[in-house]
Amino acid sequence: MISIKKLSSLLRFFDLRTSGKWFVLSCLIGIVAGLGAITFDALIQFVEHYSLVSIAGFDDPQTIGEHTIFETEGNEAIFSPWLVLLIITLGGLASGVIVYNFAPEAEGHGTDAAIDAFHTKRGIIPLRVPIVKTIASALTLGTGGSGGREGPIAQIGAGFGSWVASALKLSERDRRILLAAGVGAGIGAIFRAPLAGALFAAEILYSDADFESDVIVPAAMSSIIAYSVYCLSLPADLQFLPLFGNGLHHSVDSHGELIPYTILSIILSLSAAFYVKTFYGTAGLFKKLPIKPMFRPAIGAFLTGLVGIGMYYLYGKDVRALAVLSTGYGFLQDALTSAKSLGIPLLLSIAFVKIFTTSLTIGSGGSGGVFGPSMIIGGCVGTATGLFFQQLWPDLITQPEAFGLVGMAGFFAGAAHAPISTIIMVSEITGNYALLLPTMLASTLCFVLCQKVHLYQKQYPSRLDSPAHRGDFLVDVLEGSRISDVFDPGRKIQLIPESKSLDEIVHSLAGTQQHYFPVIDKEGKMVGIFSEDDVRAYLYDETIWKLALARDIMKPDFAKISPDDDLNTALQRFTAINVEALPVVDQNDPGILLGMLTRKEMIGYYNQQLIKHKRAHVENSN
Repeated sequence: MISIKKLSSLLRFFDLRTSGKWFVLSCLIGIVAGLGAITFDALIQFVEHYSLVSIAGFDDPQTIGEHTIFETEGNEAIFSPWLVLLIITLGGLASGVIVYNFAPEAEGHGTDAAIDAFHTKRGIIPLRVPIVKTIASALTLGTGGSGGREGPIAQIGAGFGSWVASALKLSERDRRILLAAGVGAGIGAIFRAPLAGALFAAEILYSDADFESDVIVPAAMSSIIAYSVYCLSLPADLQFLPLFGNGLHHSVDSHGELIPYTILSIILSLSAAFYVKTFYGTAGLFKKLPIKPMFRPAIGAFLTGLVGIGMYYLYGKDVRALAVLSTGYGFLQDALTSAKSLGIPLLLSIAFVKIFTTSLTIGSGGSGGVFGPSMIIGGCVGTATGLFFQQLWPDLITQPEAFGLVGMAGFFAGAAHAPISTIIMVSEITGNYALLLPTMLASTLCFVLCQKVHLYQKQYPSRLDSPAHRGDFLVDVLEGSRISDVFDPGRKIQLIPESKSLDEIVHSLAGTQQHYFPVIDKEGKMVGIFSEDDVRAYLYDETIWKLALARDIMKPDFAKISPDDDLNTALQRFTAINVEALPVVDQNDPGILLGMLTRKEMIGYYNQQLIKHKRAHVENSN
């Protein structure tokens, strides 16, 4: 393993202002994120095999592209729904005990924690968090808890990126970039969607249409490496197979289909709003329970199991109804390939109940992601809508499963405010790019319609609002303004002739509020400046008052600015010499004094401009 000292030497070999540094660091994070995804996936399967499969006889169906480590055929026990209830409850209890005793930051869905660390915690994630998150999430998902894999793996990648930056003593900005690159690497690996992973890392940080542009290249590098490392662990026939296989050859046969896709977008937006409200409403109820937080995930898991068993018996002991537990990806695979065999009632029931089981599992403090369940919910709502429209317009709607693919993208784009990365994500995990037109339509409409819906509550509207960029826009605002926009050329300034005696100067100071005094020669040209403090040094030596002149106490080499300079230049000069006012002189003739600019004036102007920027930003958002 490369030591920190050797890695630091390697980084110094590259020019730190070029992409060489990011290539080295991104590759390292990609390797770790890929290995983390392999480990996380194996842990989930291990827990599932030796609990749900071996004891309760429940084997959660997988997608075509997933790889099963353990052979279960003929080894599973007789199915017992009540043993499923026992196991899911014990899994929630174990997860809660581990999380709240070792890393309380790892509770809930990890993506929001990574977003919060980026914005408000200087990109710092303690190393224990991804380790605890891995174990707790494997216990939650492996025992049947309703959640996704993306949140934990995003926090694993983010945590390692943060640790690398801290260990190498990189800047706060670099640590944030590496944290986001880790998020992209984890997503790219676990979903086998490297491009979507890179875009997701840059887009998910903000709720408005904004990107963290500095993140895209490092996240792309780390995502590609993580994806490659993860795929190398799969059998040869699965290494280049999308998560849901290559059999989803749906397409758009008529532009008239965009009308039902538009209606679908409205349905998805309402569903996303209900999902988010239910999720955080449930989380709020659990926080009010008068018990120790470590026991709340067990209660949530128990209620999740009860709901799952209820679905099982409601649908005549149909095991497919248990898709409301665990990831449910296998059921979604069926919905995208053979929707008619499932029917509208079962599809809508799974979507509706999945909202509650996810809210109970993750909202109670269980460890898991919310993107996976969003795909199930959106996919089932979309497929059910497609079947309904097929009954109304059989000649127009010939592929109801295509609505499931579009539903997956639109639902999450609205709930999470990540339309671009979601469009690419769904295309990559299904291997189908023929539905880009309706997917873009649905994702964009859902994003617009769900402006007040926030699945990730730690998002900030834009970079302008993020604490991570506090100070960045100070320079932007100041660079866009000139000295001439701020200083008042009509303000009366007391000028001091260079031949004026110190005695006269001392007596004249009593009648003015001015603090800085420009000194002029016989021709009226400015030759220097002095302040009250410069005069104060001579106050206790009256013998010098008659002898010293203004030219003796002034500073001939003084900082000055011209009307065409930007305010950032003025800020730098204020800071460099720590003064409260600067003389504004003619650009062509520095001896001609035009006025004085005070630091107070500049700060007041900046505050006014910032308020205008924020007001305009809010108006554009609305």
